[in-house]
Amino acid sequence: MRTTIELSDDLISILRSFAVKKGYRGYSKLIEEAVDFYLKENEKRELNRGNILKMKGSWNKKEAEKTKKRLEEIRRNWKI
Repeated sequence: MRTTIELSDDLISILRSFAVKKGYRGYSKLIEEAVDFYLKENEKRELNRGNILKMKGSWNKKEAEKTKKRLEEIRRNWKI
């Protein structure tokens, strides 16, 4: 099915470059692969989020505080 999307000139240049490297005639296949990947990854994230929400309340207060402190420590030491 054909559709129209708007992309920046920079993205189109990058897509064309990747398409050539993969031996594709155009970049439609790359767009399809990217959308497919995004949807699958998003679905996994949603499933994981749902599983995490199901566990809400399964930690006692002490475990929750310990985990919260550890996460705060990790975030403070996070290097970009």
